[in-house]
Amino acid sequence: MVKKRKTELPVIGWREWVKLPTLGIDKIKVKVDSGARSSSIQAVNLKIFDRDGEQWVRFKIHPIQRSIKDTVETEAKILEFRSVKSSNGVAKIRPVILADVELLGQVWQVELTLASRDNMGFRMLLGREAFRDRFLVDGGKSYYGGRPKRKKKVIKRVKKDSGSQNQGEL
Repeated sequence: MVKKRKTELPVIGWREWVKLPTLGIDKIKVKVDSGARSSSIQAVNLKIFDRDGEQWVRFKIHPIQRSIKDTVETEAKILEFRSVKSSNGVAKIRPVILADVELLGQVWQVELTLASRDNMGFRMLLGREAFRDRFLVDGGKSYYGGRPKRKKKVIKRVKKDSGSQNQGEL
């Protein structure tokens, strides 16, 4: 592959919305982190199993920040298990999977470590290995790829009954 000159690379912000089509996720907000080598996604209820002699993992993802209401259950083949040091300096062994990521019209495969990120600000971290030689990062801006449309909140109004109805009264 011929490397593109840095000036020819598209620019992304320090946070973006991406799709993960192979995992069934239409949108998830990611922190683009040049200080992190690897990428990580929030995963709970991990269940490792064998399929045709290979290790697979079934897990749930809560793609919306600060919410566990929306849940996507998915599965993927395990690439390997890797020791990853988190931001607090503690190393843990995590399963690593491959997943397609879509951003700015580009789709490419990224290694993702599976971790409990429910208490983190972002459900997914896009580390520098995922965007190296693909994008430049503008650390002062966000959402070069746009923002998804928000669902409108529906406010249910209850009409108060002006008259009283006494059912069963003779």
